[in-house]
Amino acid sequence: SSQFRLYVKERPGKTIEGGNSRSYDRLIREAAKTHGISEPLLKAIIKAESNFNPRAVSKKGAKGLMQIMPDNYKALSVLDPFDPSQNIMGGTRYLKQLLNRYDAKLPLALAAYNAGPTAVDQYGRIPPYQETQNYVQKVMILYNRYKNI
Repeated sequence: SSQFRLYVKERPGKTIEGGNSRSYDRLIREAAKTHGISEPLLKAIIKAESNFNPRAVSKKGAKGLMQIMPDNYKALSVLDPFDPSQNIMGGTRYLKQLLNRYDAKLPLALAAYNAGPTAVDQYGRIPPYQETQNYVQKVMILYNRYKNI
């Protein structure tokens, strides 16, 4: 009958606002399992950092999916920051270190991932930097979205 309209409710795919995580699901799963970090959290960080672009380079020189700074390559066992496996494993290792340092307080660990632990230690909280505050909020929103996919 022309009096009825059909509505279809679909669950969203595994991508959120562009950026394809599916290509890296296996690597993310492996890093999550190795370091005891949630897969949705890793996806949220990668989405916020590089939009799943393994060749991404920031203005400050951070490289790859998880935007690792050159000064951290050696400590994180990253020889090639553009290698998705090395980058995801190294970035996850770093996040785990930060979570341990900040007693599993995720917002502080995320702030340190973005602004560096020195800034978080200096203020004893999320630093009053707009970029860092926006970053923490963005990752938390993405994390909640990825958890519900």
